[in-house]
Amino acid sequence: MSKSIIIRVDDALAKLIKKRAGENMLSEEELVEDIVRRSMISYKEKESTQKVKCDDALVDIFSRQRKGRKRKK
Repeated sequence: MSKSIIIRVDDALAKLIKKRAGENMLSEEELVEDIVRRSMISYKEKESTQKVKCDDALVDIFSRQRKGRKRKK
């Protein structure tokens, strides 16, 4: 099941979308759908690892939350 959503973009953005869609051999609708789909995939990946915002710098520095790459075992 698919749902239709109407979006409005200014003329400059519409021209860029049309140009990029042509370069990628997609319709404008397909390009916008692909952009939204990729954005949501990225959002879902970041959502599970989102860091809790903290006002206290010391708590942030000494928190147990891992940053950066995971170490190899």
